[in-house]
Amino acid sequence: MDITHESFLSTEQIRDRFLTNKNVDTKNKANDTASFKDILDKANKANEQGSVKFSKHASDRLATRDIVLDDSQIDRLNDGIARAEMKGIKESLVIMDKMAFIVNVKSATVVTALDSTTGTEQVFTNIDGAVII
Repeated sequence: MDITHESFLSTEQIRDRFLTNKNVDTKNKANDTASFKDILDKANKANEQGSVKFSKHASDRLATRDIVLDDSQIDRLNDGIARAEMKGIKESLVIMDKMAFIVNVKSATVVTALDSTTGTEQVFTNIDGAVII
């Protein structure tokens, strides 16, 4: 078997092919300026402050339903979770600004999210309390 040099990729070719962001859309360009350390520090700070987290499922629902939360809405959502925790609620429905969030209160994690235009049947199961903020 004859192996030629041209059948292998150089490390530079691999880097250019797989590690550069040539196909990244312009929406994500702003995120490219933040270093990994900055992003990690921000995430750790949010966790230390008891900030709400979003499960993968909830993040997917937010994206597919074009739901974007600003900082004041995140603060209000955190307040709703704190209220639910004070009342001993474990799985809560939090309603805010024509949006609904199912939240695991103990972990402060949004399990799913929807807005008022999502679906015609809005039945919520497996909750033991609701907070309207």
